[in-house]
Amino acid sequence: MEHIIAGKFKLGRKIGSGSFGELYLGINIQNGEEVGIKLEPVKSKHPQLHYESKVYMLMQGGSGIPHLKWYGVEGEYNVMVIDLLGPSLEDLFNSCNRKFTMKTTLMLADQLITRVEYMHSKGFLHRDIKPDNFLMGLGRKANQVVYIIDYGLAKKYKDLQTHKHIPYRENKNLTGTARYASVNTHLGIEQSRRDDLESVGYLLLYFLRGSLPWQGLKAGTKKQKYDRISEKKMLTPAEVLCKSYPSEFISYFHYCRSLRFEDRPDYSYLKKLFRDVFVREGYQFDYVFDWTALKYPHMSSSNKLVRQPSGRLAGVGPSVERTERPSGLPSCCLSYETLRSIPRLIHVYSASRTRDPG
Repeated sequence: MEHIIAGKFKLGRKIGSGSFGELYLGINIQNGEEVGIKLEPVKSKHPQLHYESKVYMLMQGGSGIPHLKWYGVEGEYNVMVIDLLGPSLEDLFNSCNRKFTMKTTLMLADQLITRVEYMHSKGFLHRDIKPDNFLMGLGRKANQVVYIIDYGLAKKYKDLQTHKHIPYRENKNLTGTARYASVNTHLGIEQSRRDDLESVGYLLLYFLRGSLPWQGLKAGTKKQKYDRISEKKMLTPAEVLCKSYPSEFISYFHYCRSLRFEDRPDYSYLKKLFRDVFVREGYQFDYVFDWTALKYPHMSSSNKLVRQPSGRLAGVGPSVERTERPSGLPSCCLSYETLRSIPRLIHVYSASRTRDPG
């Protein structure tokens, strides 16, 4: 029996599940486009799909924001139809033997900071920055745009009309994923813009190092584990965490941790830190990531620029947001078939308000 949602989305095979409900592949029968369909029982103990759909609505229009195609109730289910996307950065990290080169990490850094900046401009914090929540696009955008997903823990931090910021609070439970949580989050302080950015920093070091010093700590209970992660994180200075990497990474952490609760971060400064490293190393902003090189070995992901007679290093774009593809590059990073084989729908957060990876 065929199930048609909203009169035009045909429900296909199940491709995932969680405490929130189930994820399905779908097809728009009007144009043949593949989509992601999330189903959540209306009678869920903690229904959350409606909230996430509202956040998606508010985020629409930004680069790297999945398109919300439909939300509503069908029978006994809350249903959200959204873009089908490619593999997550965690998937790609695993495919690259759990290490990214400096070039790939720097190309990602620009987009990750830009995605967080966009969410903040809409008055929301993400609060669960981790590699699983950044996905590559499918098809022609596969080697260009990183999408930010999973708005389940997103929280409004500012009223866009009055510009009133949420109040400073303490004794808050840890929200997000402990491995990438900011020091202030571990200390129970209400999260603000600075915390999303500190988490991005941990994500970048995770990619470069292969792991973070507080991974794999053993403890009897979840609380004890979080306490051990917190202690190790606070006892690891940025200089130690970023040892053997460019000093700009240390500057990034020092800046994020220097911000006051209500401060608006200087996103341009943070992006410039990493662009300066990119230029200094002579890398070419060609969207040839480490996983591209796995599929196309003749395209080394460490390609560097040749200094022109003028002394200028060409090819370093002002932003990764450009949409054109450099001549001669493939239309996607991995083959389209490979990407299709590991589709990842936008995750809906679990009923729990914390995520466990340590």
